[in-house]
Amino acid sequence: MIKNILLAAFLGCAISAVDAQTLTQPPEVQAAFTKGTRQASGKPGDKYWQNKGIYNISVTVNPPDKTIKGTEQITYTNNSPDELKSLNMKLIMNMHRGGRTPKPEAGIQVDKITADGKAIAWDNATASKTNQMIDLPKALKSKGTVKLNIDWHFQLSDGTQGGREGWIDQTSYFLAYFYPRLSVYDDYLGWDTQEHTGGLEFYNDFNDYTLNVTVPKNFVVWATGDLQNPAKVLHPETAKKLAASLTSDSTIHIANVQDVAAKTVTAQNPTNTWTFTSKNISDVTLGLSDTYVWDGASVVVDKNTGRRASVQAAFPDKSADFHHSVQFSRNALGWFSNNWPGVPYPFSKSTAFQGTADMEYPMMVNDSPADDLAFAQLVQDHEQAHTYFPFYMGINESRYPFMDEGWATTLEYLIGISERGQQKADAFYKQFRIVGWATRFNHANEVPVITPADQVRSGQGNNYYNKPSLSYLALKDMLGDELFKKALHTYMDNWNGKHPIPWDYFNSMNTGSGKDLTWFFHNWFYTPFYTDLALESAAKGGDGYTINIKNIGGFAHPFDVVLTYADGSTDKFHQTPIVWEKDQKQVTVAVKAAKEVTSITLDNGIFMDADVKNNSWTATK
Repeated sequence: MIKNILLAAFLGCAISAVDAQTLTQPPEVQAAFTKGTRQASGKPGDKYWQNKGIYNISVTVNPPDKTIKGTEQITYTNNSPDELKSLNMKLIMNMHRGGRTPKPEAGIQVDKITADGKAIAWDNATASKTNQMIDLPKALKSKGTVKLNIDWHFQLSDGTQGGREGWIDQTSYFLAYFYPRLSVYDDYLGWDTQEHTGGLEFYNDFNDYTLNVTVPKNFVVWATGDLQNPAKVLHPETAKKLAASLTSDSTIHIANVQDVAAKTVTAQNPTNTWTFTSKNISDVTLGLSDTYVWDGASVVVDKNTGRRASVQAAFPDKSADFHHSVQFSRNALGWFSNNWPGVPYPFSKSTAFQGTADMEYPMMVNDSPADDLAFAQLVQDHEQAHTYFPFYMGINESRYPFMDEGWATTLEYLIGISERGQQKADAFYKQFRIVGWATRFNHANEVPVITPADQVRSGQGNNYYNKPSLSYLALKDMLGDELFKKALHTYMDNWNGKHPIPWDYFNSMNTGSGKDLTWFFHNWFYTPFYTDLALESAAKGGDGYTINIKNIGGFAHPFDVVLTYADGSTDKFHQTPIVWEKDQKQVTVAVKAAKEVTSITLDNGIFMDADVKNNSWTATK
């Protein structure tokens, strides 16, 4: 009920957007600021806290058997001020129990669960959703720790239909969201109990992981984390090539198609247990195959220290685009580290695994094969950009997906300029991201970007990707690159390894820029606006023209005033979003004319206009 009231409040604000530019907060968010866990400067408050788990997971996989067996110990520390009598388990694999043809046997089957050695009652028949609350034998006090031991198994799903996890072929698997985990208990919502049906994304604590994966010989495992025992699980020559790739700019074929066919990639024990470790990270995933080839190289991601990140790729040899994957990732990680966002890639490696998900995970991406190399690179750029949003910062993607998808879309566009040039990057961004929303979407159905994801009934992609991306680019245009980066780094520094919400972004950007951007954030995040300008009139006077422009769509975005002269030449006068600060409904712009003007046109660039028919004025003779 609170969510529906909140949505109505947001929509009400949108109706009078210019008159009441207040960044409304839900009651639970207001309470967090009152309690001092968050503060108006954009920084975490003095009383900010977050809980943490140490996960020791062991998984056994024996392809082509689709049964995945696992056991894990979770050492969970309650850093909250609250005593917890119950814990909420997140069982994301249970999403396979829903849908049109529910499968009761699908999802996680918990065989045993204990807390500090004491058995906890569990009924797999009733634990059918992606959240399951368990009562503890003894309440977990503030600053206390509990150890959970869980044995479980599940049947791997079909991952060939674009799923985020599952089997890719009979002996190539990708495991994501595969283990029972404790959901986030945070300072503004308490337990995250949002159900997952496959459409929404995720929200996780920053945990430490040890992941042991036992597979038959000749199977290679790629996973989040650093491989701890290459000498035990790899053939010596393979281990040598892997080690060489860690300092190489050039792609090294760690295991080529001949190696795979000759079965000389792994140690020839009946089974090998691959061990990976990672710290302060929000999730782990893994891929495995006995047919995929394996490439590797590395890239300097921190020029100040010379630190390199390993870049790897695992794929069928027939996938032509994936033979470029390592160099695509080298370019992406290097560019993101040194340009936008300009923060060194925070992890030790990144592996691209060919599946069908086009989905990001910490240190891993699961991408589909593509015939078009430019598109394949763009998809990989987008997934690698997610390193920062949501993994460098622990964003609640399920509730506020614009906080990560909008940024990944923005970074995808910015790196595209360096890869393909401004003109091609603009054309692709408009065609792939904007044109469907700007010119074909029914704008009467717009809802504010700030609306929680589970309340958005139409145009979800517009709210998650397109509109927030345009808002970030509009703010960059208005502040200029130097100040925008300063503000962005303020936000990222404030919330690296923590859980930001939209108001932390708004406040951090205000502080980092030294400006009150409330009007701008209200315009872009609290209104059902879109992009549509109209050139209402142009009057000649003195050495130029006074142009009256109506903002029909409402968004405060940049645009160019283009003068076309009698000799066919043109002049372009750029207007940043600051022109809309005082009045977001209309503005008057004065421009100088060097020669006789025949026409004046408004050009929105990538901020595509919903109706260009009213964007021009022609001089009368």
